[in-house]
This record gives sequence, structure tokens and C-alpha cells, in this order.
Amino acid sequence: MRRVALVTLVVDDYDEAIRFYTDALGFRLVEDEPRPDGSRWVVVEPDARGGGAAGHGTGLLLARARSAEQRTRLGDQTGGRVGFFLHTDDFARDHARMTAAGVTFLEEPRHEPYGTVAVFQDLYGNRWDLLQPAG
Repeated sequence: MRRVALVTLVVDDYDEAIRFYTDALGFRLVEDEPRPDGSRWVVVEPDARGGGAAGHGTGLLLARARSAEQRTRLGDQTGGRVGFFLHTDDFARDHARMTAAGVTFLEEPRHEPYGTVAVFQDLYGNRWDLLQPAG
């Protein structure tokens, strides 16, 4: 079996990013280990209790920007396109919880042939789809 295990997401601050992904998005912190160079190995992933499949999907490696060039990528890692897709089994539940937690949705939920979806931003401005697939 092969799968994409981690995707790196450049962040400004480890603890701020951990709080956002765990508190606002309902992810779980999988790893937070110091590295010899002063950085940290921080991995978060959707929590199965929140509709995801913990341990079976792709985790996010939260990597603090370490250069001016990396800082220019904060919030725009995919050129302004939706770059991340958070699937849920209960759109209304997660949309309400995320809205109450202060997540910025850029549109009202819409129903498409492929499912119910709304675009939101993470704390740096990266665009995500919250998506409950159809059927």
C-alpha cells in the first residue's frame, strides 16, 4: 500500500498553529518533538470523532518558516487556490462548530453534485474546502 502520509504547511508559529488546528478545526496533535536545530516536528491530523479518519488520512506537518522566502509563502502556498480539502460526514455539525470557533468562511455553504461545500481560510489565509461528499 502507498499513500501520501504528510503534507508540509508553512506556519509562522508552532503553538499558534497547533491551537488553530486542534481547537478551531478539531484536529488532533499527533507529534510535537523538538529537533536538534531548534525547530520542532509537529504533526496534526483530523480527529476521527470529528468526522475524519484519524491515522488513515494525510497529516499536516506544521513547519515554522525559517527564512524570508519561506515567510512570503505564509497563507499563499497554492497561489490563491483552494489547496486543502477537509472531508466530513456531517457538514452542518462541523460548519457550525468551526464558525463558533472563529473560522472565517469565504462563502455560504452550497450544494453541488459532488456534495455540500464551503470555502474557509486557515489562520494564515490558505484556502480550504469543508466538504461532505455526496452519497
